[in-house]
Amino acid sequence: MADQQKKVQEPDINQLRKVRREKLADLQANGKDPFVITKYDVTCHAMDIKENFEEMEGKHVSLAGRIMQKRVMGKASFCNILDQSGNIQSYVARDSIGEEEYKDFKKMDIGDIVGLEGEVFKTKTGEISIHASAVKLLSKSLQILPEKFHGLTNTDIRYRQRYVDLIMNPEVRDTFIKRSKIVSSIRRYLDGQGFLEVETPMLVSNAGGAAARPFETHFNALNEDFKLRISLELYLKRLIVGGLERVYEIGRVFRNEGLDTRHNPEFTLMELYQAYTDYNGMMDLTENLYRHVAQEVLGTTKIVYKGIEIDLGQPFERITMVDAVKKYAGVDWNEVETLEQARALADEHHVEYEERHKKGDILSLFFEEFAEEHLIQPTFVMDHPIEISPLTKKKPEDPNYVERFEFFMNGWEMANAYSELNDPIDQRERFKDQEEQLAQGNDEANTTDEDFLNALEIGMPPTGGIGFGIDRMCMLLTGAEAIRDVLLFPTMKTIGGAETKKVVVAESKKEETKTAEVIDFSNVTIEPLFEEAVDFDTFSKSDFRAVKVKDCVAVPKSKKLLQFTLDDGTGEDRTILSGIHEYYEPEELVGKTCIAIVNLPPRKMMGIDSCGMLISAVHEENGKEGLNLLMVDNKIPAGAKLY
Repeated sequence: MADQQKKVQEPDINQLRKVRREKLADLQANGKDPFVITKYDVTCHAMDIKENFEEMEGKHVSLAGRIMQKRVMGKASFCNILDQSGNIQSYVARDSIGEEEYKDFKKMDIGDIVGLEGEVFKTKTGEISIHASAVKLLSKSLQILPEKFHGLTNTDIRYRQRYVDLIMNPEVRDTFIKRSKIVSSIRRYLDGQGFLEVETPMLVSNAGGAAARPFETHFNALNEDFKLRISLELYLKRLIVGGLERVYEIGRVFRNEGLDTRHNPEFTLMELYQAYTDYNGMMDLTENLYRHVAQEVLGTTKIVYKGIEIDLGQPFERITMVDAVKKYAGVDWNEVETLEQARALADEHHVEYEERHKKGDILSLFFEEFAEEHLIQPTFVMDHPIEISPLTKKKPEDPNYVERFEFFMNGWEMANAYSELNDPIDQRERFKDQEEQLAQGNDEANTTDEDFLNALEIGMPPTGGIGFGIDRMCMLLTGAEAIRDVLLFPTMKTIGGAETKKVVVAESKKEETKTAEVIDFSNVTIEPLFEEAVDFDTFSKSDFRAVKVKDCVAVPKSKKLLQFTLDDGTGEDRTILSGIHEYYEPEELVGKTCIAIVNLPPRKMMGIDSCGMLISAVHEENGKEGLNLLMVDNKIPAGAKLY
């Protein structure tokens, strides 16, 4: 039935597009081509009129915007115009604009961009409006705007066609206006504190300053490989060495990682460095900055996110990582003396770790597993283990820990700050340790930056530094649920980019033919088949079902795990975790139909109950494991049982 309706609707839409092109051709034939117009004088916006009606009433104004509604009623009509500030109604009468102009107005379509002049007044129903004296077509819309774009369940289209999203959804437009104000407010605050805004390279030969995998590219002119920066840190510290005592940069950084509700491979980072202070000074600056921005942009220091009030007006809590783990996991790390003890505790508490992880790494994993989710109100988590802080100054009283804090709100890490390491000899040793981790398979480890070490040898004063995630800050201050909701153009998988079939158009017949991909299985090795027979009753107890992927995100702090939200046909969402992130990005799995065993007991993975198992096909090829998630035809309904 839905397919039949679609077939009926599509010709209608195509016909409407055809009519619009015919209208444009008619305009051009009569010397009224809107696309030759180069400018229009705008004296005010919709909100200027609405917010200052008492002053504006009776005045002649001109504004420009998009026609969003139009009601033609004989000799007089109403239309609704949308500009950046919002909507305003206009009364358009034949006697006011002229007979010929009124005929042209009646032919205008929803979506057309017009310039409108007239007098500000209020209708009998009390609506602030403009009595038009002239309406001029400035740009012809040749596409059809959706009737209710916000009602579409496919958010993918909203992100890909942000321009339509902004037109149809005032709350989306408001979010990005607020984002702009947030960034401007940050700049004003820091400029007022004596900081200089600077710009540093995005293309670098050594991507350091953070634990992340970089994007790589090749610069043809120099015939040299470069990386996109993952951090702003090392260049900004060079400027501190050079005598610029307070510097900051707001810019894009790039990390070759997964996509989820809080991560995008390119995002906006702000880092600042201040000479002659430490991480305590950075805590004070963070409190004051957040209060300033919230008050200036929102008019309050209390924000509500998903129904929970977060109070930026109260002093932010300060707690050490060791005390946080003791408070929320019941484990006193002060009593953990050896790596063996740390591993035993991790095993006991079902905390996953890798062979390369040291005692401090495991402490950090405990914190992530048990403490992070509880840090809803603004909280500074201080004094991290040295193993996870290669650029940070040691605590004088305990060299196993460093003067570092992470700032948390809503269970999210919002900022990361150090008393910066300025000892070049110590820094070289830290880089050496990072190189060893890289050799052991940690592709997020840093490599030695000789020029940065040379700068430290010139001499860097005691310095405090901090990095703020601007996108997460915008999420909390605007109420956005996903990072893509505060990025105008988030990273998206190219439509058709992963196709394994090529479409060839035969010029003579004008029909499509598909060329199948030829797959070489000669280097594939599979596990030997089981020799033991399994009785039918045992096998039949496994409940295999078709499941629809409603959502899929990367599990925070895990390189392997994806968390699936599944429709299994019961009406209740099912959560299953699967270690397949090496093979799939979350966004490409949403909407797929997979096969899962649904009657396994829940199993905790990274503190999350995984209720079942998704079925994958595993093989070996040239000594490397390959994996394919079993996906089936989307026509199969959720909950269909496999026999």
